[in-house]
Amino acid sequence: MRLEVPTPRLLPLTILALVGVLGLKALWLFDAWKPAMVGAARAAGHEQRPADPPKPPPPPPSAPPPAEAQPPAPAPVSDSERTVLLELRQRREELERRDATIGARESVLIATEQKIDARLKELRDLQGQLAGLDAQRQQREEANWQSLVKVYETMKPREAAAIFNDLQMPVLLPLIGHMKEAKAAAILAAMAPDKARDVTAQLAKAKGRLDTPPPKS
Repeated sequence: MRLEVPTPRLLPLTILALVGVLGLKALWLFDAWKPAMVGAARAAGHEQRPADPPKPPPPPPSAPPPAEAQPPAPAPVSDSERTVLLELRQRREELERRDATIGARESVLIATEQKIDARLKELRDLQGQLAGLDAQRQQREEANWQSLVKVYETMKPREAAAIFNDLQMPVLLPLIGHMKEAKAAAILAAMAPDKARDVTAQLAKAKGRLDTPPPKS
């Protein structure tokens, strides 16, 4: 009996085997070319994208702010120091009060001095007015004595002596004192001896007072 080989079934199997071998080979080539393809793609991407600008260097670390200086704590005050400070404060207040009192007294003294100066000026003005009035009075009196002396000088010495014998000394002495010496001598010679002697003594005493310098102080 003769065996027949089924050829038609071998062809599909052979095709399937070839397809599997080609698939495996394609996978192996893909795995082998994959790194090169990725590198090329990256290179192409780098060529198309512009280069990034260089990043600035990071800033240096800033120094921490200095700590604020704290004032030293005040030292405790002892009782003796507190006593001294209290005494100094009281002394200062006392000096201030004394200065205020002295200032007030100075103000009063200044005001008093101004009043005294004004009063002195008034007194000087009044003294000047009185001196002027006294000079005018003396001029009037001198004019009166001169007119009276002229009357007696024109009289005869005996007639004038008769009148002078009856005059009181406060009137007779100034009258004879204002007369000329020759006229006065003639009248005195014609007067009563006792009256002429008293008049001569009073005139000499008055002249001695005028000629004697005042005592030194």
